[in-house]
Amino acid sequence: MDFIKQPMDIENRSMEIIAPHLSGLNLTEAETTVYSRMIHASGDVDYAPLIRLHPDAIAAAQAALQKGCNIYTDVEMVRTGIHKASFNRYGGRIECRVADPAIADMAKAEGITRSMAAMRSFGRDLAGSIVAIGNAPTALFEVLRLAEEENILPAVIIGIPVGFVGAADSKKVLAENKLVPFITVEGTKGGSPIAAAAVNAIMYLLDNRR
Repeated sequence: MDFIKQPMDIENRSMEIIAPHLSGLNLTEAETTVYSRMIHASGDVDYAPLIRLHPDAIAAAQAALQKGCNIYTDVEMVRTGIHKASFNRYGGRIECRVADPAIADMAKAEGITRSMAAMRSFGRDLAGSIVAIGNAPTALFEVLRLAEEENILPAVIIGIPVGFVGAADSKKVLAENKLVPFITVEGTKGGSPIAAAAVNAIMYLLDNRR
């Protein structure tokens, strides 16, 4: 059986397949890279018209990375999916507290989800950070509440929770917010690999070393 075996050849061919689905969207070169890598991670070209990218999101995320910002994730799968060799060049940390026993206790005491409690526990540390959410709508709602009510403003929110309960609603609120640049996907689609892919695409634009 004849098939493509080299990783870069596979990636390049994937981008060629994706490219026609982005035509007509009036994307910048940087936006095309982010869209393409999110679609590549999903294996689903139907993402193309659903991705929503604030015009300042890429630049804001890059500036934050270059200042050594932390990334805060809702679940371990997002944290695991972020390319560590690329991120480690900037000096920040990738934090996820959803499995912390103290967070479980906090969630139980306050009657909220663990991912929501984790974001609440980060508090003012979220200011100037990158928040990457790929699973839990409640985590996204909490980050937006912190921005609105407590003026805790991340540099950018990559909010792409997946599912049928709260996901579409939380992403709609994110896309309508006027306080923080964002990357999101309309509707029920999303997930941790897509959120991680958005982060990785932004880092790739800064430095495309592997």
